[in-house]
Amino acid sequence: MSTPLRIVMNGVTGRMGHRQHLVRSVLAIRDEGGVERPDGTRIQVEPILVGRNRDKLAELAARYDIAEFTTDLEGALADDTAPVYFDAQVTSERKKALLEALAAGKHVYTEKPLAESVGEGLELAEAAATAGTVTGVVHDKIFLPGLIKLKRLIDGGFFGRVLSVRGEFGYWVFEGDWITAQRPSWNYRAADGGGMVLDMFCHWNYVFEHLFGRVDSVIAKAVTHIPERWDEQGRRYDATADDAAYAIFEIGDVVVQMNSSWAVRVDRKELVEFQVDGTHGSAVAGLFGCRVQPRVRTPKPVWNPDQPTDQDFRGQWDEVPDNDTFTNGFRAQWEQYLLDVDAGRPHPYDFMSAVRGLELVEAGLRSSADGRRVPLETRTW
Repeated sequence: MSTPLRIVMNGVTGRMGHRQHLVRSVLAIRDEGGVERPDGTRIQVEPILVGRNRDKLAELAARYDIAEFTTDLEGALADDTAPVYFDAQVTSERKKALLEALAAGKHVYTEKPLAESVGEGLELAEAAATAGTVTGVVHDKIFLPGLIKLKRLIDGGFFGRVLSVRGEFGYWVFEGDWITAQRPSWNYRAADGGGMVLDMFCHWNYVFEHLFGRVDSVIAKAVTHIPERWDEQGRRYDATADDAAYAIFEIGDVVVQMNSSWAVRVDRKELVEFQVDGTHGSAVAGLFGCRVQPRVRTPKPVWNPDQPTDQDFRGQWDEVPDNDTFTNGFRAQWEQYLLDVDAGRPHPYDFMSAVRGLELVEAGLRSSADGRRVPLETRTW
């Protein structure tokens, strides 16, 4: 058996790093024998846990049979037998660690946002180019079954000419006073890199690029609906980051309306849904499901405020079959990234793709602050 590919994993004591990246991706790959190469051989993996809390690291290592853990990031990066570095820290801590990893010659895979500004993102991209290693940024949503089905519909010409997209994302995040919040408190502090626009516009940018093309302009309104929250220790704090954003994006002739909120109660099948309307048909895609209504099955409702409708509008859509076996979206991208590292080729979702996401973040925040449409005409990458 070949030597396992050792991965320094920083920040996996947090919710996302622990559940999605450690347990459901790297450990699942390890426990199932590795990632299969085209020739049938496999890339086995071995995580090295890094973080600030030694007790938490020790507990994870014991629970999941992981041999190595450390609070010494510098020492872990100096280990030449571990060529890959992964970062799932809070956003405000990411840039420094990524620069150290690149300087140590590591291949780098990281959660988004890549950084807190376009300037910082470009600095990291330049450092990556100098290092000459394989870099990747998490683009998990395009690996989800619902969006894979939606992409197939687009590529197959189902929609005819795409006219518009309406997206709804979010759920109610409890304030933390009477029911414990289900998201970390740093997400609601601007100084720690929190905020809906910084968090989710990075996602929406790569989703839109993947499905429809690059964003040409944005009109956005970012707000803080819940001004005070309670942290993990039950202490009240001021929520200084935006917890909702309402935006219109232009992509060529396609108009995209996107609502993102952590102060909304869910009345839809999934926590995120995209409705795409075209001349020949429409679709509603979520994380897992995708429903369609072709032109030949489009009903003909008539507006009549004097009588309740007798049509079951939701029953007039057809579910797209799976037609495939889908794996966890985070794991699917991990496998692609590891194959790219193994082959020594660029990963398609590299640091520059993340910089474009940060550009959309800055444009959205500028639009919100100035109350105007902001074009993204200056993109040169």
